[in-house]
Amino acid sequence: MGLASLSGKLAKQLDLDQATTTGGRPVGNIYYGTSSWTDRTLLASKRFYPSSADSAADRLRFYAERFPLVEVDSTYYALPSERNAALWTERTPAHFVFNVKAFALFTGHATAVRSLPQEVKELLPAEAHEKARIYRKDLPPEGDDLVWSMFEAALRPLADAGKLGAVLFQFPHWFVRSRRSFDYLRELGERFPYRIAVEFRGGGWMEEGKRESTLAQLEELGMAYVVVDEPQGFGSSTPPVVSCTSPDLAFIRFHGHNADSWEKPGLTAAERFRYLYDEQELRAWIEPARELAQQASQLHILMNNCYEDYGVRNAAQIAAMLSGA
Repeated sequence: MGLASLSGKLAKQLDLDQATTTGGRPVGNIYYGTSSWTDRTLLASKRFYPSSADSAADRLRFYAERFPLVEVDSTYYALPSERNAALWTERTPAHFVFNVKAFALFTGHATAVRSLPQEVKELLPAEAHEKARIYRKDLPPEGDDLVWSMFEAALRPLADAGKLGAVLFQFPHWFVRSRRSFDYLRELGERFPYRIAVEFRGGGWMEEGKRESTLAQLEELGMAYVVVDEPQGFGSSTPPVVSCTSPDLAFIRFHGHNADSWEKPGLTAAERFRYLYDEQELRAWIEPARELAQQASQLHILMNNCYEDYGVRNAAQIAAMLSGA
């Protein structure tokens, strides 16, 4: 191995070793982690998990020894199972918290028919079976109710164990700011028993002259606004407005600054968010993070730049900065 390669490898290891400065515990009331612990590129990089962590259980335990928070991304693509939620609870320390992404149908996205449980498929009208992907509007009322109840029930083990941080509703750019959209947010609050965090992708929600009323509405509904750091200048961009709308939870998600891939079609999530923050970029967020932490019982910081070991490295770095290490 050449000197440059060795130096780079050691630097990356030092980044990850910073996670041990907090012992994998929150920094005060600040929880930090990544938006996936099972991303294929992370596993393939072999720069985080040791070879001995060769099972799903071992990997989660290893991750939870270094970070107090993780986001479950798979629940966006398919309904979770109560069995998995129970296993996640068993495999993590008492202080560990999971944030769970809402199922695609709940946020206006389409989902693959093949990913639906058989009980839901049996309720679909004939024309829906002919489609590869469906939207919530394609479900009959009884199918819609079943999907909601299955999602809610599957998260119950996490909630009962005090390990469910929030359910993240990440809305697409076509979920535009309107009375109808506000009504849907209100519906979510009325029918959903868990803490809700809301992230917008454009849609006019945080434009000048509108952001104040958007934040006021979220505060009225008791929903946590998700502050984002992401590429700007796109229809799906949301400005990095630092605000807390819930006394229980403040939230920051880091998506990187890879403008070339932000709206490029055909990319995987790892490719889209392929960006490694440098120290100066992360340090610029330390004071805003501390301000948010003073306004809520918990602050969640999640790195969504889950390409190879980028997310875990940056999560470890920002935790060390927040702890003063």
